[in-house]
Formats: sequence, C-alpha cells, structure tokens
Amino acid sequence: MDHIVHYDPGLPPETPSPAYVVDLQRLRSNLEIIKSVQDQTGVKILAALKGFAMHSVFPIMRDYVAGVCASGPWEAELGAEKFGKEVHCFAPAFTDVDMQEVLACAHHISFNSLAQFRKHKPTVDAHERSVSCGLRVNPEYSEVETDIYNPCVAGSRLGIRRSALEGQDLAGVEGLHFHTMCEQNSDTLERTLPHFEKKFGDLLPRMKWVNFGGGHHISSPTYDVPRLVRLLKDFKNRYPHLEIYLEPGEAMAINTGVLVATVLDIIDEETPIAILDLSATCHMPDVLEMPYRPEIVGAAEPNEKAHTYSLGGLSCLAGDTIGHYSFDQPLRPGSRLFFLDMAHYTMVKTSTFNGIKHPAIATWEPSTKSLTIVREFNYSDYRDRLS
Repeated sequence: MDHIVHYDPGLPPETPSPAYVVDLQRLRSNLEIIKSVQDQTGVKILAALKGFAMHSVFPIMRDYVAGVCASGPWEAELGAEKFGKEVHCFAPAFTDVDMQEVLACAHHISFNSLAQFRKHKPTVDAHERSVSCGLRVNPEYSEVETDIYNPCVAGSRLGIRRSALEGQDLAGVEGLHFHTMCEQNSDTLERTLPHFEKKFGDLLPRMKWVNFGGGHHISSPTYDVPRLVRLLKDFKNRYPHLEIYLEPGEAMAINTGVLVATVLDIIDEETPIAILDLSATCHMPDVLEMPYRPEIVGAAEPNEKAHTYSLGGLSCLAGDTIGHYSFDQPLRPGSRLFFLDMAHYTMVKTSTFNGIKHPAIATWEPSTKSLTIVREFNYSDYRDRLS
C-alpha cells in the first residue's frame, strides 16, 4: 500500500498490548490538509463515521470540518451527541423507528430509492425539525477494482439509476448524493464527474446541494490536492447555487494509528509461526476481507531479512493469519510489533468473536510524549453485548 508512511511511533514501554494508539499530531496534519480544501473551494467536508468514529478525538476534528456523515441512526446520534455540527445520514433503507431517531438529529437525509423517499417524506414534513431530503444516485461508473467495495458493481443495491427517475415526480427532493470511490485520487473523481453530469446534470438546477460521497484519499502523500481544488471550483462555477459536500472517512485518519501487538508463542514449523495477542478477524478484518498485507515497523517482505515468520491471530478461525514478514532479529515471546495505519476501518469493525479481548484505545501526543489510555475493555463488555 503505497500511501503508508513508515515511522517509529516512539511509544513508551507502558503502552498496553494489544492497543490502538492514535497519533494526535498526525491526525491534525491530515485535518489541516482537508481544511485547506474547504478554505480554498468553499465546499463542506464531512467526517465519515463509518471509517473513523473515535469520538474522544471529535473535539479536535470539529475545528476542521463541517460535520459528520452517518450510515444509520446510531452513527447519526453519535455525531449529534459528540461532534455537534452538521449530521448527514444515508442508509440503504430506514424503518419507521430508524426515521424517528434520525430526524431527531440529522440535517440531511439521503434516500436509496424513491419508494423509501415517498414512504418517509410525510414523517419528515411533520417533524418539528427541518430536514433536507435527497436521493442517492448511481452514475453507473466506478474505478473500484474490488467488488465488495464497489458501490457501482453490476447489481449494486446502492443508489438509484437514472432510468428509475424518468417521468417521476421529484418534488421535495433537494439534493443528489453519489458515492463511487474507495481510497482513490482526484483523477478518478475527474473521470467520474462527467458520467454523473451526463446522467443527472439536468436535475441539478432544481437542487440545493450535491454530495460527492467518500473515497477521496485527500491526505494521502500521493494525493493530487491541487487537482481536487480545481475540480471543485470548476463544478461550483457551473452550478453556483449548489452547496457541495464531500465525506471522506479514511482521509481523516490515514497514517495516524498503530495497533500494538505482542508475540505470545512461536510454533516451530518450516516457516515459524508467531502467535500474537490479537486477531486479524477480530481486530483488523480488512486484512481478510480486502485482502491486504498491513505494514509493520521494522519488518520486510518474506526472506528479505534474516528471520521470516507467519503471523497468526488468537481466534479459532483457521485462516486467522495476518501474513508473512521478515525481521532482522528473531521474534520471541514478549516481542512487540507495531502495525501501521490502523486507525480507519479498524476500531469501527472490531468484534469479540471467540471472546477475544478487545484492544485498548489510546492517544499519543508526540510533542509532550503523553500517552492517554482512553478506554480499556473487560469481560463485562463482551458479556453485555450478548445479553
């Protein structure tokens, strides 16, 4: 993964293991880049809670972005309670109960079908709060190569195709929302916008806002920010009446977090297996779903360094294996490893499968060498979740 920034986190020996540790200096650096796009273009950027919802750092984040976007009522409620700015919500469908919960805190709601919009619009209109309604649309163009992450894959359940809007009454629809990207650069957006405008551009004059969705890797070292700024300014010039939103998730927390692990045992095989105090399936599920190979401080590809190991997790899942890595020195029980880029799409996706202990959550302030343990988990967290 070419966006990984290699660095020694410099964490003190008292750092618990396993633990997610977010570097606050790096978080602020990402947010500065994101805020610069807002300042230069006049668009509003929302933090996507589906990617990063560590609310203990929301007081930092709220100074840089316009609000949050949520994928359901609980994320929307979290955004309202802990972030305190704009809350935008999309879900493939809402129950009546969901809608009441979302209406209590959201400012925008994007519906996934005309049927859902028509079902819930009377409830929206009758609510004491004024909430803007929009539709998620499918431009039928995407450059995401992994189908599980591609919102425009053939047969996708996400977004309305243009053909479904022909001849339909769109009264009350104030915005359009499309999401087609996943950890991609601004050149992808540049190729996507013509498809969106070709299919839906005639509807934009009657809209109040448009949401370009997520997947914009704005704070990645390889991201072309000037191109994004140009694209947003050009779009704004074509549609000056529209409020424009972007909702990156991973860009908020790229390269900010490490997952601290400890070797518990070494199994003597042809390639030795190091058993860690964490689990891929429980604590970094994208390793198995994507799949991908996370970077580790000081490690290299197999056989590049003197000692190669397979790294295995604690669960009973046979495939709970993180990958093969080589090290300068042999691993032993007690050896510590630091997995890089473990803030976004990690904590939000964890589970307690097998009753495996959840990693602690902490922050690290490099300027003051201050480690803060935000939360540690215990048996009751596992027990009560299954009540």
